[in-house]
Amino acid sequence: MTRKNFVSSLMLGILGSKISVSEAKKAFAVADPFSLPALPYAYSALEPFIDAQTMEIHHSKHHQGYVNNLNKAVVGTPMEFTPLADIVANISKASTAVRNNAGGHWNHSFFWEILSPKKQSPSDKLMNMIVRDFGSLDKMQTEFNAAATSRFGSGWAWLIVQDNKLKICSTPNQDNPLMDIAEVKGTPILGIDVWEHAYYLKYQNKRADYIKAFWNIVNWEKVEKNLKMM
Repeated sequence: MTRKNFVSSLMLGILGSKISVSEAKKAFAVADPFSLPALPYAYSALEPFIDAQTMEIHHSKHHQGYVNNLNKAVVGTPMEFTPLADIVANISKASTAVRNNAGGHWNHSFFWEILSPKKQSPSDKLMNMIVRDFGSLDKMQTEFNAAATSRFGSGWAWLIVQDNKLKICSTPNQDNPLMDIAEVKGTPILGIDVWEHAYYLKYQNKRADYIKAFWNIVNWEKVEKNLKMM
């Protein structure tokens, strides 16, 4: 029996009773639909570019908060049984709470994987695409840095694929280019979190320094895998 069928049967079984959905879930040990992914490296692995304390707080507090709030926001709705990617793609149909927290969960899950303790460079294939669409890696990084630095308040900057070409954009808050409400739509292959909680302990108000340091920990192998998965 699938999780969806089990939970559906469970809910039918408690209809008309005085047992709440949350109590029934707890009694039958039904897991929440969304959970915090483990990091593929230690909290201290990205030092000196991102410090261990920032990584621990960012992952175990901020990201966990998005997961917890998303589970609360979808309980009792069809989205409780909907894959995260599908929720994000149709976010215009969701509440503000779902939009903020589904975006936060998707964005952070993506972000952790495109970071690496190991210094890397783009492959020849990816470099050829970067040169084709931006002129050089330096020019791409300059445009990306500008998008990340100029994003007012909290948000993200992205390297995306749109119509088989690489482009750069930014989004506010926890939005991303996969959302049907995005001003610029595309498939992200690289992104950076420019919320203050991502860098303030080490860099204070110097967002540009954090963005510059980011290039030392990009997991270019994962970036190319994101490209191949399209």
